[in-house]
Amino acid sequence: MKLLMLGGTEFVGRAVSEAAVARGWGVTVFHRGNHAPPEGVTALHGDRGAPAGLAALEQGEWDAVVDTWSGAPSVVRNSARLLSGRVGTYAYVSSGSVYAFPPTARLDERAPLVAGSSDATDAEDYAQAKRGGELAAAEVFGERALLVRAGLILGPYENVGRLPWWLGRIARGGPVLAPGPRGMALQYIDVRDLAEWTLDALEGGLGGPYSLVSEVGHATMGELLESCVKVTGSDAELRWTAPEHVLAAGIEPWTELPVWLAPGELRDALFGVDVSKALAAGLRCRPVAETVADTWAWLQAIGGVAPQRPDRPVLGLDPAKEAVALALRRAD
Repeated sequence: MKLLMLGGTEFVGRAVSEAAVARGWGVTVFHRGNHAPPEGVTALHGDRGAPAGLAALEQGEWDAVVDTWSGAPSVVRNSARLLSGRVGTYAYVSSGSVYAFPPTARLDERAPLVAGSSDATDAEDYAQAKRGGELAAAEVFGERALLVRAGLILGPYENVGRLPWWLGRIARGGPVLAPGPRGMALQYIDVRDLAEWTLDALEGGLGGPYSLVSEVGHATMGELLESCVKVTGSDAELRWTAPEHVLAAGIEPWTELPVWLAPGELRDALFGVDVSKALAAGLRCRPVAETVADTWAWLQAIGGVAPQRPDRPVLGLDPAKEAVALALRRAD
């Protein structure tokens, strides 16, 4: 297989590129040149958002493309149009955010979607931008467009700051505000499992939308944080705190306490997705302990500080705010 990876130097794109190289595929990575590409790939340079930025892709043929773009949908449209006729399948890594909220039933691929336009030139609304990207790929490639609706993505190379923040916080040790309940079921996908499933789907000629996260309850909040304690070897003491007390302390779910959501419609939607279609198409998810351990090993290998995407907010709880919340917890 010959794969064209649009991006390919960070997080999802890098995981896909490395997995394809490991399979013996011929991989071409098209990127801006800001980061070193994985070993074993052919690199082409260009800026998709700039005039004539796709010039390096005007020649060449590939069996498949994987596109992780999360900006303006018109960029996906332009790339798809340019590659039409020279590519077999166009895989667009989208997001579960394209499902309309609040949901009317358990989310699956048939659920109502947010509005989007393939011609949109901005990405102010993330969900609409991702939906517009889906429409762009489908308008050009039809049934040969594979729409990978990923949920929460964790694992090595993460540049968003979720699991790396928890690992860093727990590595510092001491009392740690652990948002409960401990048995809260999570849904996420290891970036490497996403990569392997996507490549399998391309080989199998799949198209259309697939929700791609683990099964409901694949791991719990307790298992995630306890795995962090184990791999870091710290003296951290997880102080499990009821959701109402976390919220009463003015702490924001998801942003100040990454991965965690308070009970309610949003949590039920994000951590209750029906993934039976992806499972039937071969999705397999590794244990949470492996994801945590490998992410910690990667962090240690790069000096302990994860890269941060410039277009995403910095996540995590301020130590002073955590201390106040822990004091209130003790006084309760």
